[in-house]
Amino acid sequence: MSVVSNSSPLINMARIGKLDLLRHLYGALYIPEAVWHEVVVNGAGELGADEVKAAAWIRVKSIANTTLAHALQQQLDAGEAEAIVLTMEVQADLLLMDERVGREVARHLGLRYVGLIGVLVEAKHKGAIREIKSHLDALRDIAGFRIRDTLYERVLQDEGEAP
Repeated sequence: MSVVSNSSPLINMARIGKLDLLRHLYGALYIPEAVWHEVVVNGAGELGADEVKAAAWIRVKSIANTTLAHALQQQLDAGEAEAIVLTMEVQADLLLMDERVGREVARHLGLRYVGLIGVLVEAKHKGAIREIKSHLDALRDIAGFRIRDTLYERVLQDEGEAP
């Protein structure tokens, strides 16, 4: 399976010590140069930067269609725009992206995408993790990842983890 990631899934999974879960689920990941720059260069010294830098299974790939990436930057940041373009160029099966506007653009372009919560649901269904709640709590409490209470409760309900 060919997968491209934006920065948020990488940073947040690294912050909760679960970056390797992405490798377990998807094997190698592609990231565009803008995502590498955002996470590793600009994020130097931040939690997650060293983990991403050391992950040999994360492969940095340049995009060819810089014109499209530039056009997408009217709505998105450089990492999101390049991740979408790279997904199209490598004909990836999946794009990992959490940002609402980026996901909307990906949907309009016919790309398949999933966010961190979807990754955790997939990980549970594949037996890579036993439950989701502690991971959602860690994303909220450690990584500072915003999850609406209604979504949090719905995911736990859907996965049979509601109290």
